[in-house]
Amino acid sequence: MMQSVARLAGRVGSVTAATMIAAALLLPACAHAQAQNGLSNLFGGIFSGPNPAPSQAPPGNGGAQPWSGEDGASGHPLMTAAAIREAAGNFNNCVAAMWPDAARRGITQENFQRFTAGLSPDLRIMDLMDSQPEFTKSIWDYLDILVNDNRLARGREILATYKAQFDATEKATGVDRYIIASIWGIESNYSTQMGDRSVLQSTATLACIGRRQAYFKDEFLSALEILNRGDLRPEQMRGSWAGAFGPTQFMPTAFKRFAVDGDGDGRRDVVDNPTDLIASTANNLKKDGWQAGQTWGFEVVVPEGFNYMLADRAKAMTIAQWEKLGLKRPNNQSFPHPAEKAYLLAPAGAQGPGFLMLQNYRVIMKYNPAEAYALAIGHFADRLRGGQPFVQPWPRQERELSRTERLELQQLLAQRGFYKGTPDGQFGGQTREALRNFQASIGVPADGFASSEVLDRLRGR
Repeated sequence: MMQSVARLAGRVGSVTAATMIAAALLLPACAHAQAQNGLSNLFGGIFSGPNPAPSQAPPGNGGAQPWSGEDGASGHPLMTAAAIREAAGNFNNCVAAMWPDAARRGITQENFQRFTAGLSPDLRIMDLMDSQPEFTKSIWDYLDILVNDNRLARGREILATYKAQFDATEKATGVDRYIIASIWGIESNYSTQMGDRSVLQSTATLACIGRRQAYFKDEFLSALEILNRGDLRPEQMRGSWAGAFGPTQFMPTAFKRFAVDGDGDGRRDVVDNPTDLIASTANNLKKDGWQAGQTWGFEVVVPEGFNYMLADRAKAMTIAQWEKLGLKRPNNQSFPHPAEKAYLLAPAGAQGPGFLMLQNYRVIMKYNPAEAYALAIGHFADRLRGGQPFVQPWPRQERELSRTERLELQQLLAQRGFYKGTPDGQFGGQTREALRNFQASIGVPADGFASSEVLDRLRGR
């Protein structure tokens, strides 16, 4: 499940397509890790810059596109070209050395040899792992891509076709069927774009090469456990470069924790069995704290002159308290439960809509830690339920800053004493807080929105 690396290169336990969404899009919230799942497959290069020029592919590269042969952009010592080549040369020994750990997990020697025979490293993954896109999509462009009429129509067909399965799962878990259908649609475009890399090859590569070896060793051994148990076949376990697979993009470790046998056939098939898929995705959300009978959040109108320093995930208040500060729903709709606690999200700053986010939004964020992803899931679910598009306009005249400009913005904030981190071109909570403090110091709405105008102010223009 994009569930976040990889559900952010992977839920530190599970990475959803969203690794790249979390990193390349808006807010890398946390390293939940199912990272790289369906969305990267769905969008191809939309969220990434040009691919590096290919060079001679080293032996053992199983990917269709060769490794660039260059050092990784992260600067990590294990991501230098020399370190990658050295580790690739030791790949077979590395895999063989994992046999004792596999045996401790109950994997038979016969199955270990069977499933690891012929494995070779896919070094193209090293480029994907360390890619730093120069350009990103705005949140409104992202929502336009994901929440569209064709996907909504297919989602309604899915809900009708598997109504009995959704009925049973919703009754058993309390998890909203529309959220499950939304994750299915956004992660894999309803099973049509799940990724085509071998999960075993990808996780073995990452377990032996690069900067996340300990994390991916667990993913690789978990993938072997799945095959050893007979839940899935190797050909079913194909997905993203980070190892997320299936229509809702489970990482192997997330599969172990959340997959269930929904129809009692003795297998947990989250790839080709809709009953198991729906039940397992719901079980994931339930165990992450889903609150039955509640929504994810509400679009709100934020009044002029509002103190955007309050737009912070750590500053939750009751909806009644937010109402006293002037926040209201569009068209003056009422809030069903004023005592619920929520925090304010203003993803486009004072120029765009605001959102009051409830507990279930935080649960979606555990599935994939990108705010844009979680907002898309919640909104898509509402549309499947028959709801309307967001009422307030987005600032479509604004452009997203390039990575070079984002890096410059952080450097300028640091020079002025607002940013204490290491500039890296990635915007998280620390950058947003620094930006808000700068905006407050110059008397403009402290909304934390990184516009070209605020960059110019930092430049002294």
